[in-house]
Amino acid sequence: MVAIDTHPPADPGRRARLYRAVWRWHFYAGLYVIPFFLMLAITGMAMLWIAWIDGRDGERNAVTPGEAPLPLSQQAEAAAALWPEGELAQYIAPRADDLAALFRVNTADGPMLAVVDPYTAEVIDAFPRRSGWYDLFENLHAELMIGVTGDRMIEIAASLGVVLLVTGLYLWWPRDGRGLRALVPRLGARGRALWLSLHATVGIWISVALLFFLISGLAWAGIWGGMMVQAWSSFPAGKYDGIPVSSLDHASLNDGGKEVPWALEQTPLPASDPHAGHGGGMAAPAPQGGPSAGAMPGLDRVDAFAREIGFQGRYQLNLPKGETGVWTLSRDSMSTDSPDPTSDRVVHLDRHSGDLLADVRFADYSLMGKAMAVGIALHMGTLGLWSVLANSLVCLAVIFLCLSGVAMWWKRRPAGSLRLAAPPAPRDMPQWNAAVAVALALSLAFPLAGVTLVAALLFDGLVLPRLRPARPGTA
Repeated sequence: MVAIDTHPPADPGRRARLYRAVWRWHFYAGLYVIPFFLMLAITGMAMLWIAWIDGRDGERNAVTPGEAPLPLSQQAEAAAALWPEGELAQYIAPRADDLAALFRVNTADGPMLAVVDPYTAEVIDAFPRRSGWYDLFENLHAELMIGVTGDRMIEIAASLGVVLLVTGLYLWWPRDGRGLRALVPRLGARGRALWLSLHATVGIWISVALLFFLISGLAWAGIWGGMMVQAWSSFPAGKYDGIPVSSLDHASLNDGGKEVPWALEQTPLPASDPHAGHGGGMAAPAPQGGPSAGAMPGLDRVDAFAREIGFQGRYQLNLPKGETGVWTLSRDSMSTDSPDPTSDRVVHLDRHSGDLLADVRFADYSLMGKAMAVGIALHMGTLGLWSVLANSLVCLAVIFLCLSGVAMWWKRRPAGSLRLAAPPAPRDMPQWNAAVAVALALSLAFPLAGVTLVAALLFDGLVLPRLRPARPGTA
């Protein structure tokens, strides 16, 4: 999004008409996009800082370190005692020695979280999961809190954002011999000219980052992400080397949000075999005696094994579900466990024998899966404080672009009028074939943008002319 309205070039003719046509499309795309971009930038920045300061799950609860943590089973019993009719489902290890542990218990009222001091097994806090400020902003950011309809509306906005970016770059492109000077705002300008210069300069400087955020953000969208991108990035279940496979996929481990690495969501989970252990190439030393799904001591053995094979700091332990369920150990940037997406790792253990069924790492992902893992970490700002600051700067720049675009429209509109005052449409469109080819390419790449462009073309060509009042003397 580079400029929502500007001056046409001085030279008349075909070039000027093309310029006006691009300006008109940029204007109409901005009308739809600006409210959504403001919402996305504000909620995105809120999530960045909440996750950094308090943690996505509010897990940054300080405790006084003792000599050694109590057995995990003892901590889990304290958490499970809060909801006797519930089912212990997940353990989230502390990020550091002076932080609390988290336990998720599934109840009839939904998943609950217990915050437990690892050194005393005292429950510090308890609350419904996905009920914090982070979750509120995430629901707004993802779907406007109205489900699929909100998801589609935001996908249209992000898709049209690409159109806005392309048209804005065309409008900004120096045509007056300014060259690189166009990268610096004309601070000596006044009024609308100053707004225009600042808008264009900020837009061009963040154009690459904005395009990245639009593309990576679309990966979460239902159509572009779920139906187009994710299919290219999935980890093939064939790499499991012949072990039993469940009818459930990894997405079933998500708990109301995106937690499982993107490349694994559509991949089936391995299955435990109640009758026999598993040997062969995927086998590894199991926790002594094999973890027991029904007994708390199984947690201690699985946690010890996780530490033995390299899970340090925060990681997640999902308990088995049913006779064929598996223990799942995971540490990934999608869940904000790690600031390094290349260290992603998911391990599955047979609940009966304790055999290691699968050990999936970043290196096992496809090229698209690797790109998604790194791209999502950059988008979420989970790579450390530098990424929080960098993403905040982009969010602030987007907010400025939106507000400056509105300010330019306000100064250009007819005095005392709140009419749209859209840039006038040229009588004939030069280079129409090239424009259609670009629009077709964008439509194929971003389906909802294509549908919206077609609807806008029909409205602009068939409806708007009939709404305009007839000129005096015509019939």
